[in-house]
Amino acid sequence: MSCSGVSRKIGHAPGDVVAGAGPSAAQGDRSTRYGTACPRVKVPGVPLLLVDLDNTLIDRAGAFGRWAREFAAARGGSAADAQWLVAADRDGLEPRERLAAIISERFGLDNCGEAGLLAELRGGLVRQVIPDGAVAGALRDARAAGWVPFVVTNGTVEQQERKLRHTGLDREVAGWVISEGAGIRKPDPGIFRLAAARAGQSLDGAWMIGDSAEADIGGARSAGLPGVWLHRGRPWPLAAFRPDHAAGSFPSAVSIVLSAGG
Repeated sequence: MSCSGVSRKIGHAPGDVVAGAGPSAAQGDRSTRYGTACPRVKVPGVPLLLVDLDNTLIDRAGAFGRWAREFAAARGGSAADAQWLVAADRDGLEPRERLAAIISERFGLDNCGEAGLLAELRGGLVRQVIPDGAVAGALRDARAAGWVPFVVTNGTVEQQERKLRHTGLDREVAGWVISEGAGIRKPDPGIFRLAAARAGQSLDGAWMIGDSAEADIGGARSAGLPGVWLHRGRPWPLAAFRPDHAAGSFPSAVSIVLSAGG
């Protein structure tokens, strides 16, 4: 399959969907906002497996911790400074511009240093992300069982696509929808419907796997989807509802979906 001069296949197991790879943002193709270069052809009976990116497919927390220790040490900081950086990051929820400003203030950087820090916050994190073969293997297991893995993530297009390509996960999933390009964020159920449309699949029988109780599991619930929450050693934080399932790792979550949803 070839569209826009780009072609890709994501495996050859029964039920696999052949997908066009999203071109880089520099190529200017509008479809790169969603990570899909071609219209999808619906394959009846093939269930959709929606997956989060940060702290689901990749260990973002671990990557940021490594970056924080490296950054602090390079500036004569201590372990306490690295811990402060991790706390200030708020598990990726602190806006990057605001985070750069408060880091600059703490470490005494000038305006030029702050501008460079914003780029380092993004690029440095990607450098520290370690591809996980167990995650890639679980995605292949899902495809072999007839599921279509598709990423639904909040964030900027450039940064999230850099993570996908750095880890090789872009070759393991059918595509992705990123909130910045989509103009809609989890937990809005509309982003899950958009992902299904971009994947060329129905939400009937679909599942969601993610680490955010509100954005991933709550959003999926609003869209009528069951989900598996990656607890990361944390207690469930919401009183309004409970997750359908919880798991300690992405491979374990996929196993739950294959057992319960197959």
